[in-house]
Amino acid sequence: MGEAKSNKESGSNDTTNDLLQLVGFRLGKEEYGIDILKVQEINRIADITRIPQSPDYVEGVINLRGNVIPIIDLRKRFNMPEREHDRQTRIVVGEIDGKTVGLVVDAVSEVIRLPANTIEPAPKIVSKDQADYITGIGKLDDRLLMLLDIDKILTVSDKDKLFEMAES
Repeated sequence: MGEAKSNKESGSNDTTNDLLQLVGFRLGKEEYGIDILKVQEINRIADITRIPQSPDYVEGVINLRGNVIPIIDLRKRFNMPEREHDRQTRIVVGEIDGKTVGLVVDAVSEVIRLPANTIEPAPKIVSKDQADYITGIGKLDDRLLMLLDIDKILTVSDKDKLFEMAES
């Protein structure tokens, strides 16, 4: 999941001091985190132009300061029930394989500093498809955070279609 940040305050070289900095967000009752280095900005939901014959999880495209970027609804991508957008809904603008995309999430919570030693591997019950993009489970006090690798939330053929669609 991206590069770990080292906390040198204690002066120790121990790996227990390695921190991941993540942007935390919610989909339903679940919390997720993606590497902060993959996030460019977070925006309120915008007018999305639908694209005919696009995959069901592609909401469409938006014009972001002169750039047309595809918008992916993570609820649909993760086969979760649909939900109306509300005041908390956000578009997390980030990069997938060097291309700018927007990810629709229910709410963005916070920037999370997660010690590397609190991360467990993804459970074996996770499907093969999910195992590619769920890189682990972070333990935060009384809650769990699923760590995502956004470069892997789409298949190679889906990426090709998505980026081709945004360019045309």
